[in-house]
Amino acid sequence: MDEERPSRERIPDPTRIELPGLTLAPTALPSALARALAFTAVLVAGLCGGLVGWAIADLQCVGECGTISTVGAVIGTVVAAGGVAIISVLVLRAMSEWNEQASLRERQR
Repeated sequence: MDEERPSRERIPDPTRIELPGLTLAPTALPSALARALAFTAVLVAGLCGGLVGWAIADLQCVGECGTISTVGAVIGTVVAAGGVAIISVLVLRAMSEWNEQASLRERQR
């Protein structure tokens, strides 16, 4: 049952391995400013949606409406922020595709 063990000669020394030169691949990420603006738009939409949801629930309720208004605000926040988040992702993807196509057009010139 004597298994053959690999010799030390076959295993490269990790301190002597040469790595290829680092090259930076082009990124598809939109700029930091575009991402920050998209994030801000989602926050503002959530705030506005929450205010609208609270107002609609408060207007339709008679008497003690704290819980119902809060539920309306939460639903309004989620719906508005979710909708704007979807649109923001689509816009950021379109921007990155547009920039990629523009760089390809410049290379062809």
